[in-house]
Amino acid sequence: MLKIAIIGGGAAGFFSAINAKENHPKSEVCIFEKSNKTLSKVKISGGGRCNVTNGSSSIKELMAAYPRGSKKMKGLLKTFNTNDTQEWFEKRNVPLYTQEDNRVFPESNNSESIINCFMSEISRLKIELHTSKWVTDIQKSEKSIQLIFSDGECDYFDKVIIATGGSPKRKGFEWLEKLGHNIVEPVPSLFTFNMPEEKITELMGVAASSVTVKIQGSKLKAEGPLMITHWGMSGPAVLKTSAFGARELYEKNYQFNAQINWVNIQNHETIFNELQKIGKANPKKPLMKIKPFGIPSRLWNYLLEKAGLDLNKAWGELGRKSFNRIVTIISNDVYHVNGKTTFKEEFVTCGGISLDDIDFNTMESKVIPNLYFAGEVIDIDGITGGYNFQAAWSTAFVASKLNSNLSNQ
Repeated sequence: MLKIAIIGGGAAGFFSAINAKENHPKSEVCIFEKSNKTLSKVKISGGGRCNVTNGSSSIKELMAAYPRGSKKMKGLLKTFNTNDTQEWFEKRNVPLYTQEDNRVFPESNNSESIINCFMSEISRLKIELHTSKWVTDIQKSEKSIQLIFSDGECDYFDKVIIATGGSPKRKGFEWLEKLGHNIVEPVPSLFTFNMPEEKITELMGVAASSVTVKIQGSKLKAEGPLMITHWGMSGPAVLKTSAFGARELYEKNYQFNAQINWVNIQNHETIFNELQKIGKANPKKPLMKIKPFGIPSRLWNYLLEKAGLDLNKAWGELGRKSFNRIVTIISNDVYHVNGKTTFKEEFVTCGGISLDDIDFNTMESKVIPNLYFAGEVIDIDGITGGYNFQAAWSTAFVASKLNSNLSNQ
């Protein structure tokens, strides 16, 4: 009988175990989880709703959502894509729906639907689940892999899938490095910007629907919605910038200037002409009464004051100099970032097992035969929007085939 060990009781671990058992029905499959809880990240994802995947089916669009590992994801997505994910859950009585922003959630809007599905599947398939039990060492032998556990026990397995997730520190990967794997230094990804010295935090709760965020002194740039928080700025535009700039911003020690174009129009002349049209159409109205480009009222007033303009000044009284000041403040507003905050309760890291150490046709280690990887333990990470879970499902699905034709074992 084929013995399969899954190390890690998170999303990738459960998905690997379930698919490995379905691919190899006569095998013995065991999940080993270090903590006393499983599927913790599934539980908190999407504010407790679990953003299981993204609604896009375009591989090109999906690849663009992975700052690291996008080329590897191309092949993985050809094997198991976002449509496959949705079909997998719906076949197991977890209906899903797609939001306008393309994020996909269970219809229940509750992550427990996903957790219950996984727990039901491992029960149905008779997959063993061991919690508070972790691997302290791995020894390779000729035809099997020996796992040494925290309680002093050891056991031999024909196949092992490592799905232990990301680690904020290199120390979390040392046990895999000892086996000969190369580790890409882990650093945080998907974080929000802290702006303790900036008055804009007084506008917490205000959201701009489409902005451009640029990091001064770099090529980093991202577009999308932005949310002002009590500590600084968040929202897709900021999170995307932090993901693609994870290493660069780490090297800056999270001290930099963020340049915000509040209207996401790059041509200053276009903005200037639109403002002049408003001035001609509303010459007697005060500046604060007409909000151009759909800028939220509180933000518009804040920007006018920051530009040194009187909120009650009439549009018809503005000269070229004043129009230019408005153009500058809405298209090239600058804030000093001093630190970061983890996005909600979710942490994502870039780094982990080097992509060069894995055969992405099978997810098998190039260093240790019969050892496989799935999920965030690998140096692949995505922006917010269901992409990180999709990477977990795709890598786990491929790993669970176990590079063999052992379906009769």
